[in-house]
Amino acid sequence: MQPDAFFRRRRLQSALFFIAIVAITYGGMVLTQFDLVQGLGIIPRAFAWGVVNFVPDERAWARLPRILEKLQETVLVAVASSTIASIFGLGLALLGANTTRPHPWFSLPARAIASVFRNIDVSVWALILLFSFGQSGFTGFFALFFVTFGFITRVMVETIDEVGIEPVEALRATGAGYAAIISQSVIPACLPQLISWVLYMIETNIRSATLVGILTGTGIGFLFDLYFKNFSYGSASLVVLTTVAAVLIIEAVSNYIRRTIL
Repeated sequence: MQPDAFFRRRRLQSALFFIAIVAITYGGMVLTQFDLVQGLGIIPRAFAWGVVNFVPDERAWARLPRILEKLQETVLVAVASSTIASIFGLGLALLGANTTRPHPWFSLPARAIASVFRNIDVSVWALILLFSFGQSGFTGFFALFFVTFGFITRVMVETIDEVGIEPVEALRATGAGYAAIISQSVIPACLPQLISWVLYMIETNIRSATLVGILTGTGIGFLFDLYFKNFSYGSASLVVLTTVAAVLIIEAVSNYIRRTIL
């Protein structure tokens, strides 16, 4: 294919893709009866309402100890679910990775399990688990656990395969067993990436735990839902501010750990 014809084809494909996106967007606006002008006009009023109402007042600051207690609970659940799920995820990844699988038959089931757990959203897991555990901390813990388990398994399978087979074959040539190969070669090579992904999931799960708390009636999400539904907007805004501060602090700590390890 000539260069001119190739670029014409690429421009035509790009134009068709843009037209399709515009048509889908317009069709969605027509079906939902969305008025773009009215929607844009509401933004300044919404911002002004938020500035007036979402400001912590004296009553909200009096509730700060309870808010911090629930925030601590949420952070601990996020950290515990992330770390425990990562341990189990690493174990399943060792069975599913081409480099470390004991038998080829282990690979497909391990990857399939990881795909199922990873592709179901945390809010869906929370709703499913509500039938088993009700509104309790276990529901939020297991919802975050399952999503983290699937995600860590998938990324660790890819990380282990990227390490390569050469170090493993070298240890096998010396007569090393499976456990020695894993502990002396695979784990040390993957540990920095594993720690980085665990820190990422802790940050993500702290954010997700707020939504899960709204669904399960636990943690900081429960307080936000309670204050908002009771029109205590000052207290609800303080919940948001403390959650944002906690996420920023955790992110700063995790970035420092990443710079130290990697």
